[in-house]
Amino acid sequence: MNDQIKSLVQASIDVKKQVLDNEALLQTVEQVVNLIVDAFKNGNSVYFCGNGGSAADAQHLAAEFSGRFYKDRKALPAEALHCNTSYLTAVANDYSFELIYSRIIDGIGKKGDILIGLSTSGNSANIVKAFEQAKTKGLITIGFTGTTGGILKTTSDYLINVPSSDTPRIQECHMLLGHSICQLVEERYFNEAVTG
Repeated sequence: MNDQIKSLVQASIDVKKQVLDNEALLQTVEQVVNLIVDAFKNGNSVYFCGNGGSAADAQHLAAEFSGRFYKDRKALPAEALHCNTSYLTAVANDYSFELIYSRIIDGIGKKGDILIGLSTSGNSANIVKAFEQAKTKGLITIGFTGTTGGILKTTSDYLINVPSSDTPRIQECHMLLGHSICQLVEERYFNEAVTG
């Protein structure tokens, strides 16, 4: 058992090491930090969506902005789109599960907002449709995926594709990079608000 645990920990470390060595990926993460800071400065919102474990990660990351990360500071406008269960079940029942995110983006999304979709395969139909809807409304789309990017590779303005095809390892890196983004956005946004 102990060897199995060590093997799983090592597998996570190995993927994180690939992330650490991937300059293009790290540059995309830096661009995303800048985009989110600018969106918040301009009065825009950041929306998150995902399914299953990725929905939990989306909710977690949204809360880091709307709640707090390290600093005691004002709330930032961020929301996970699956948290209203009455809306979610109504649209899934009356229309289709594939439309749960695109329909709400049609309702609340505005130009300059950011939509972040977490999908380890990059092929989640409800996230793909949300990204397509977001583009028609002028939102910026950021995909968090695994190595291939799936369909989101072509529908994302910015793609953070973790170099793995193993779902748990991808999700672990999504949270690592998501937390990094939250920390850097918080630092930059509030430092510039004080000095700017």
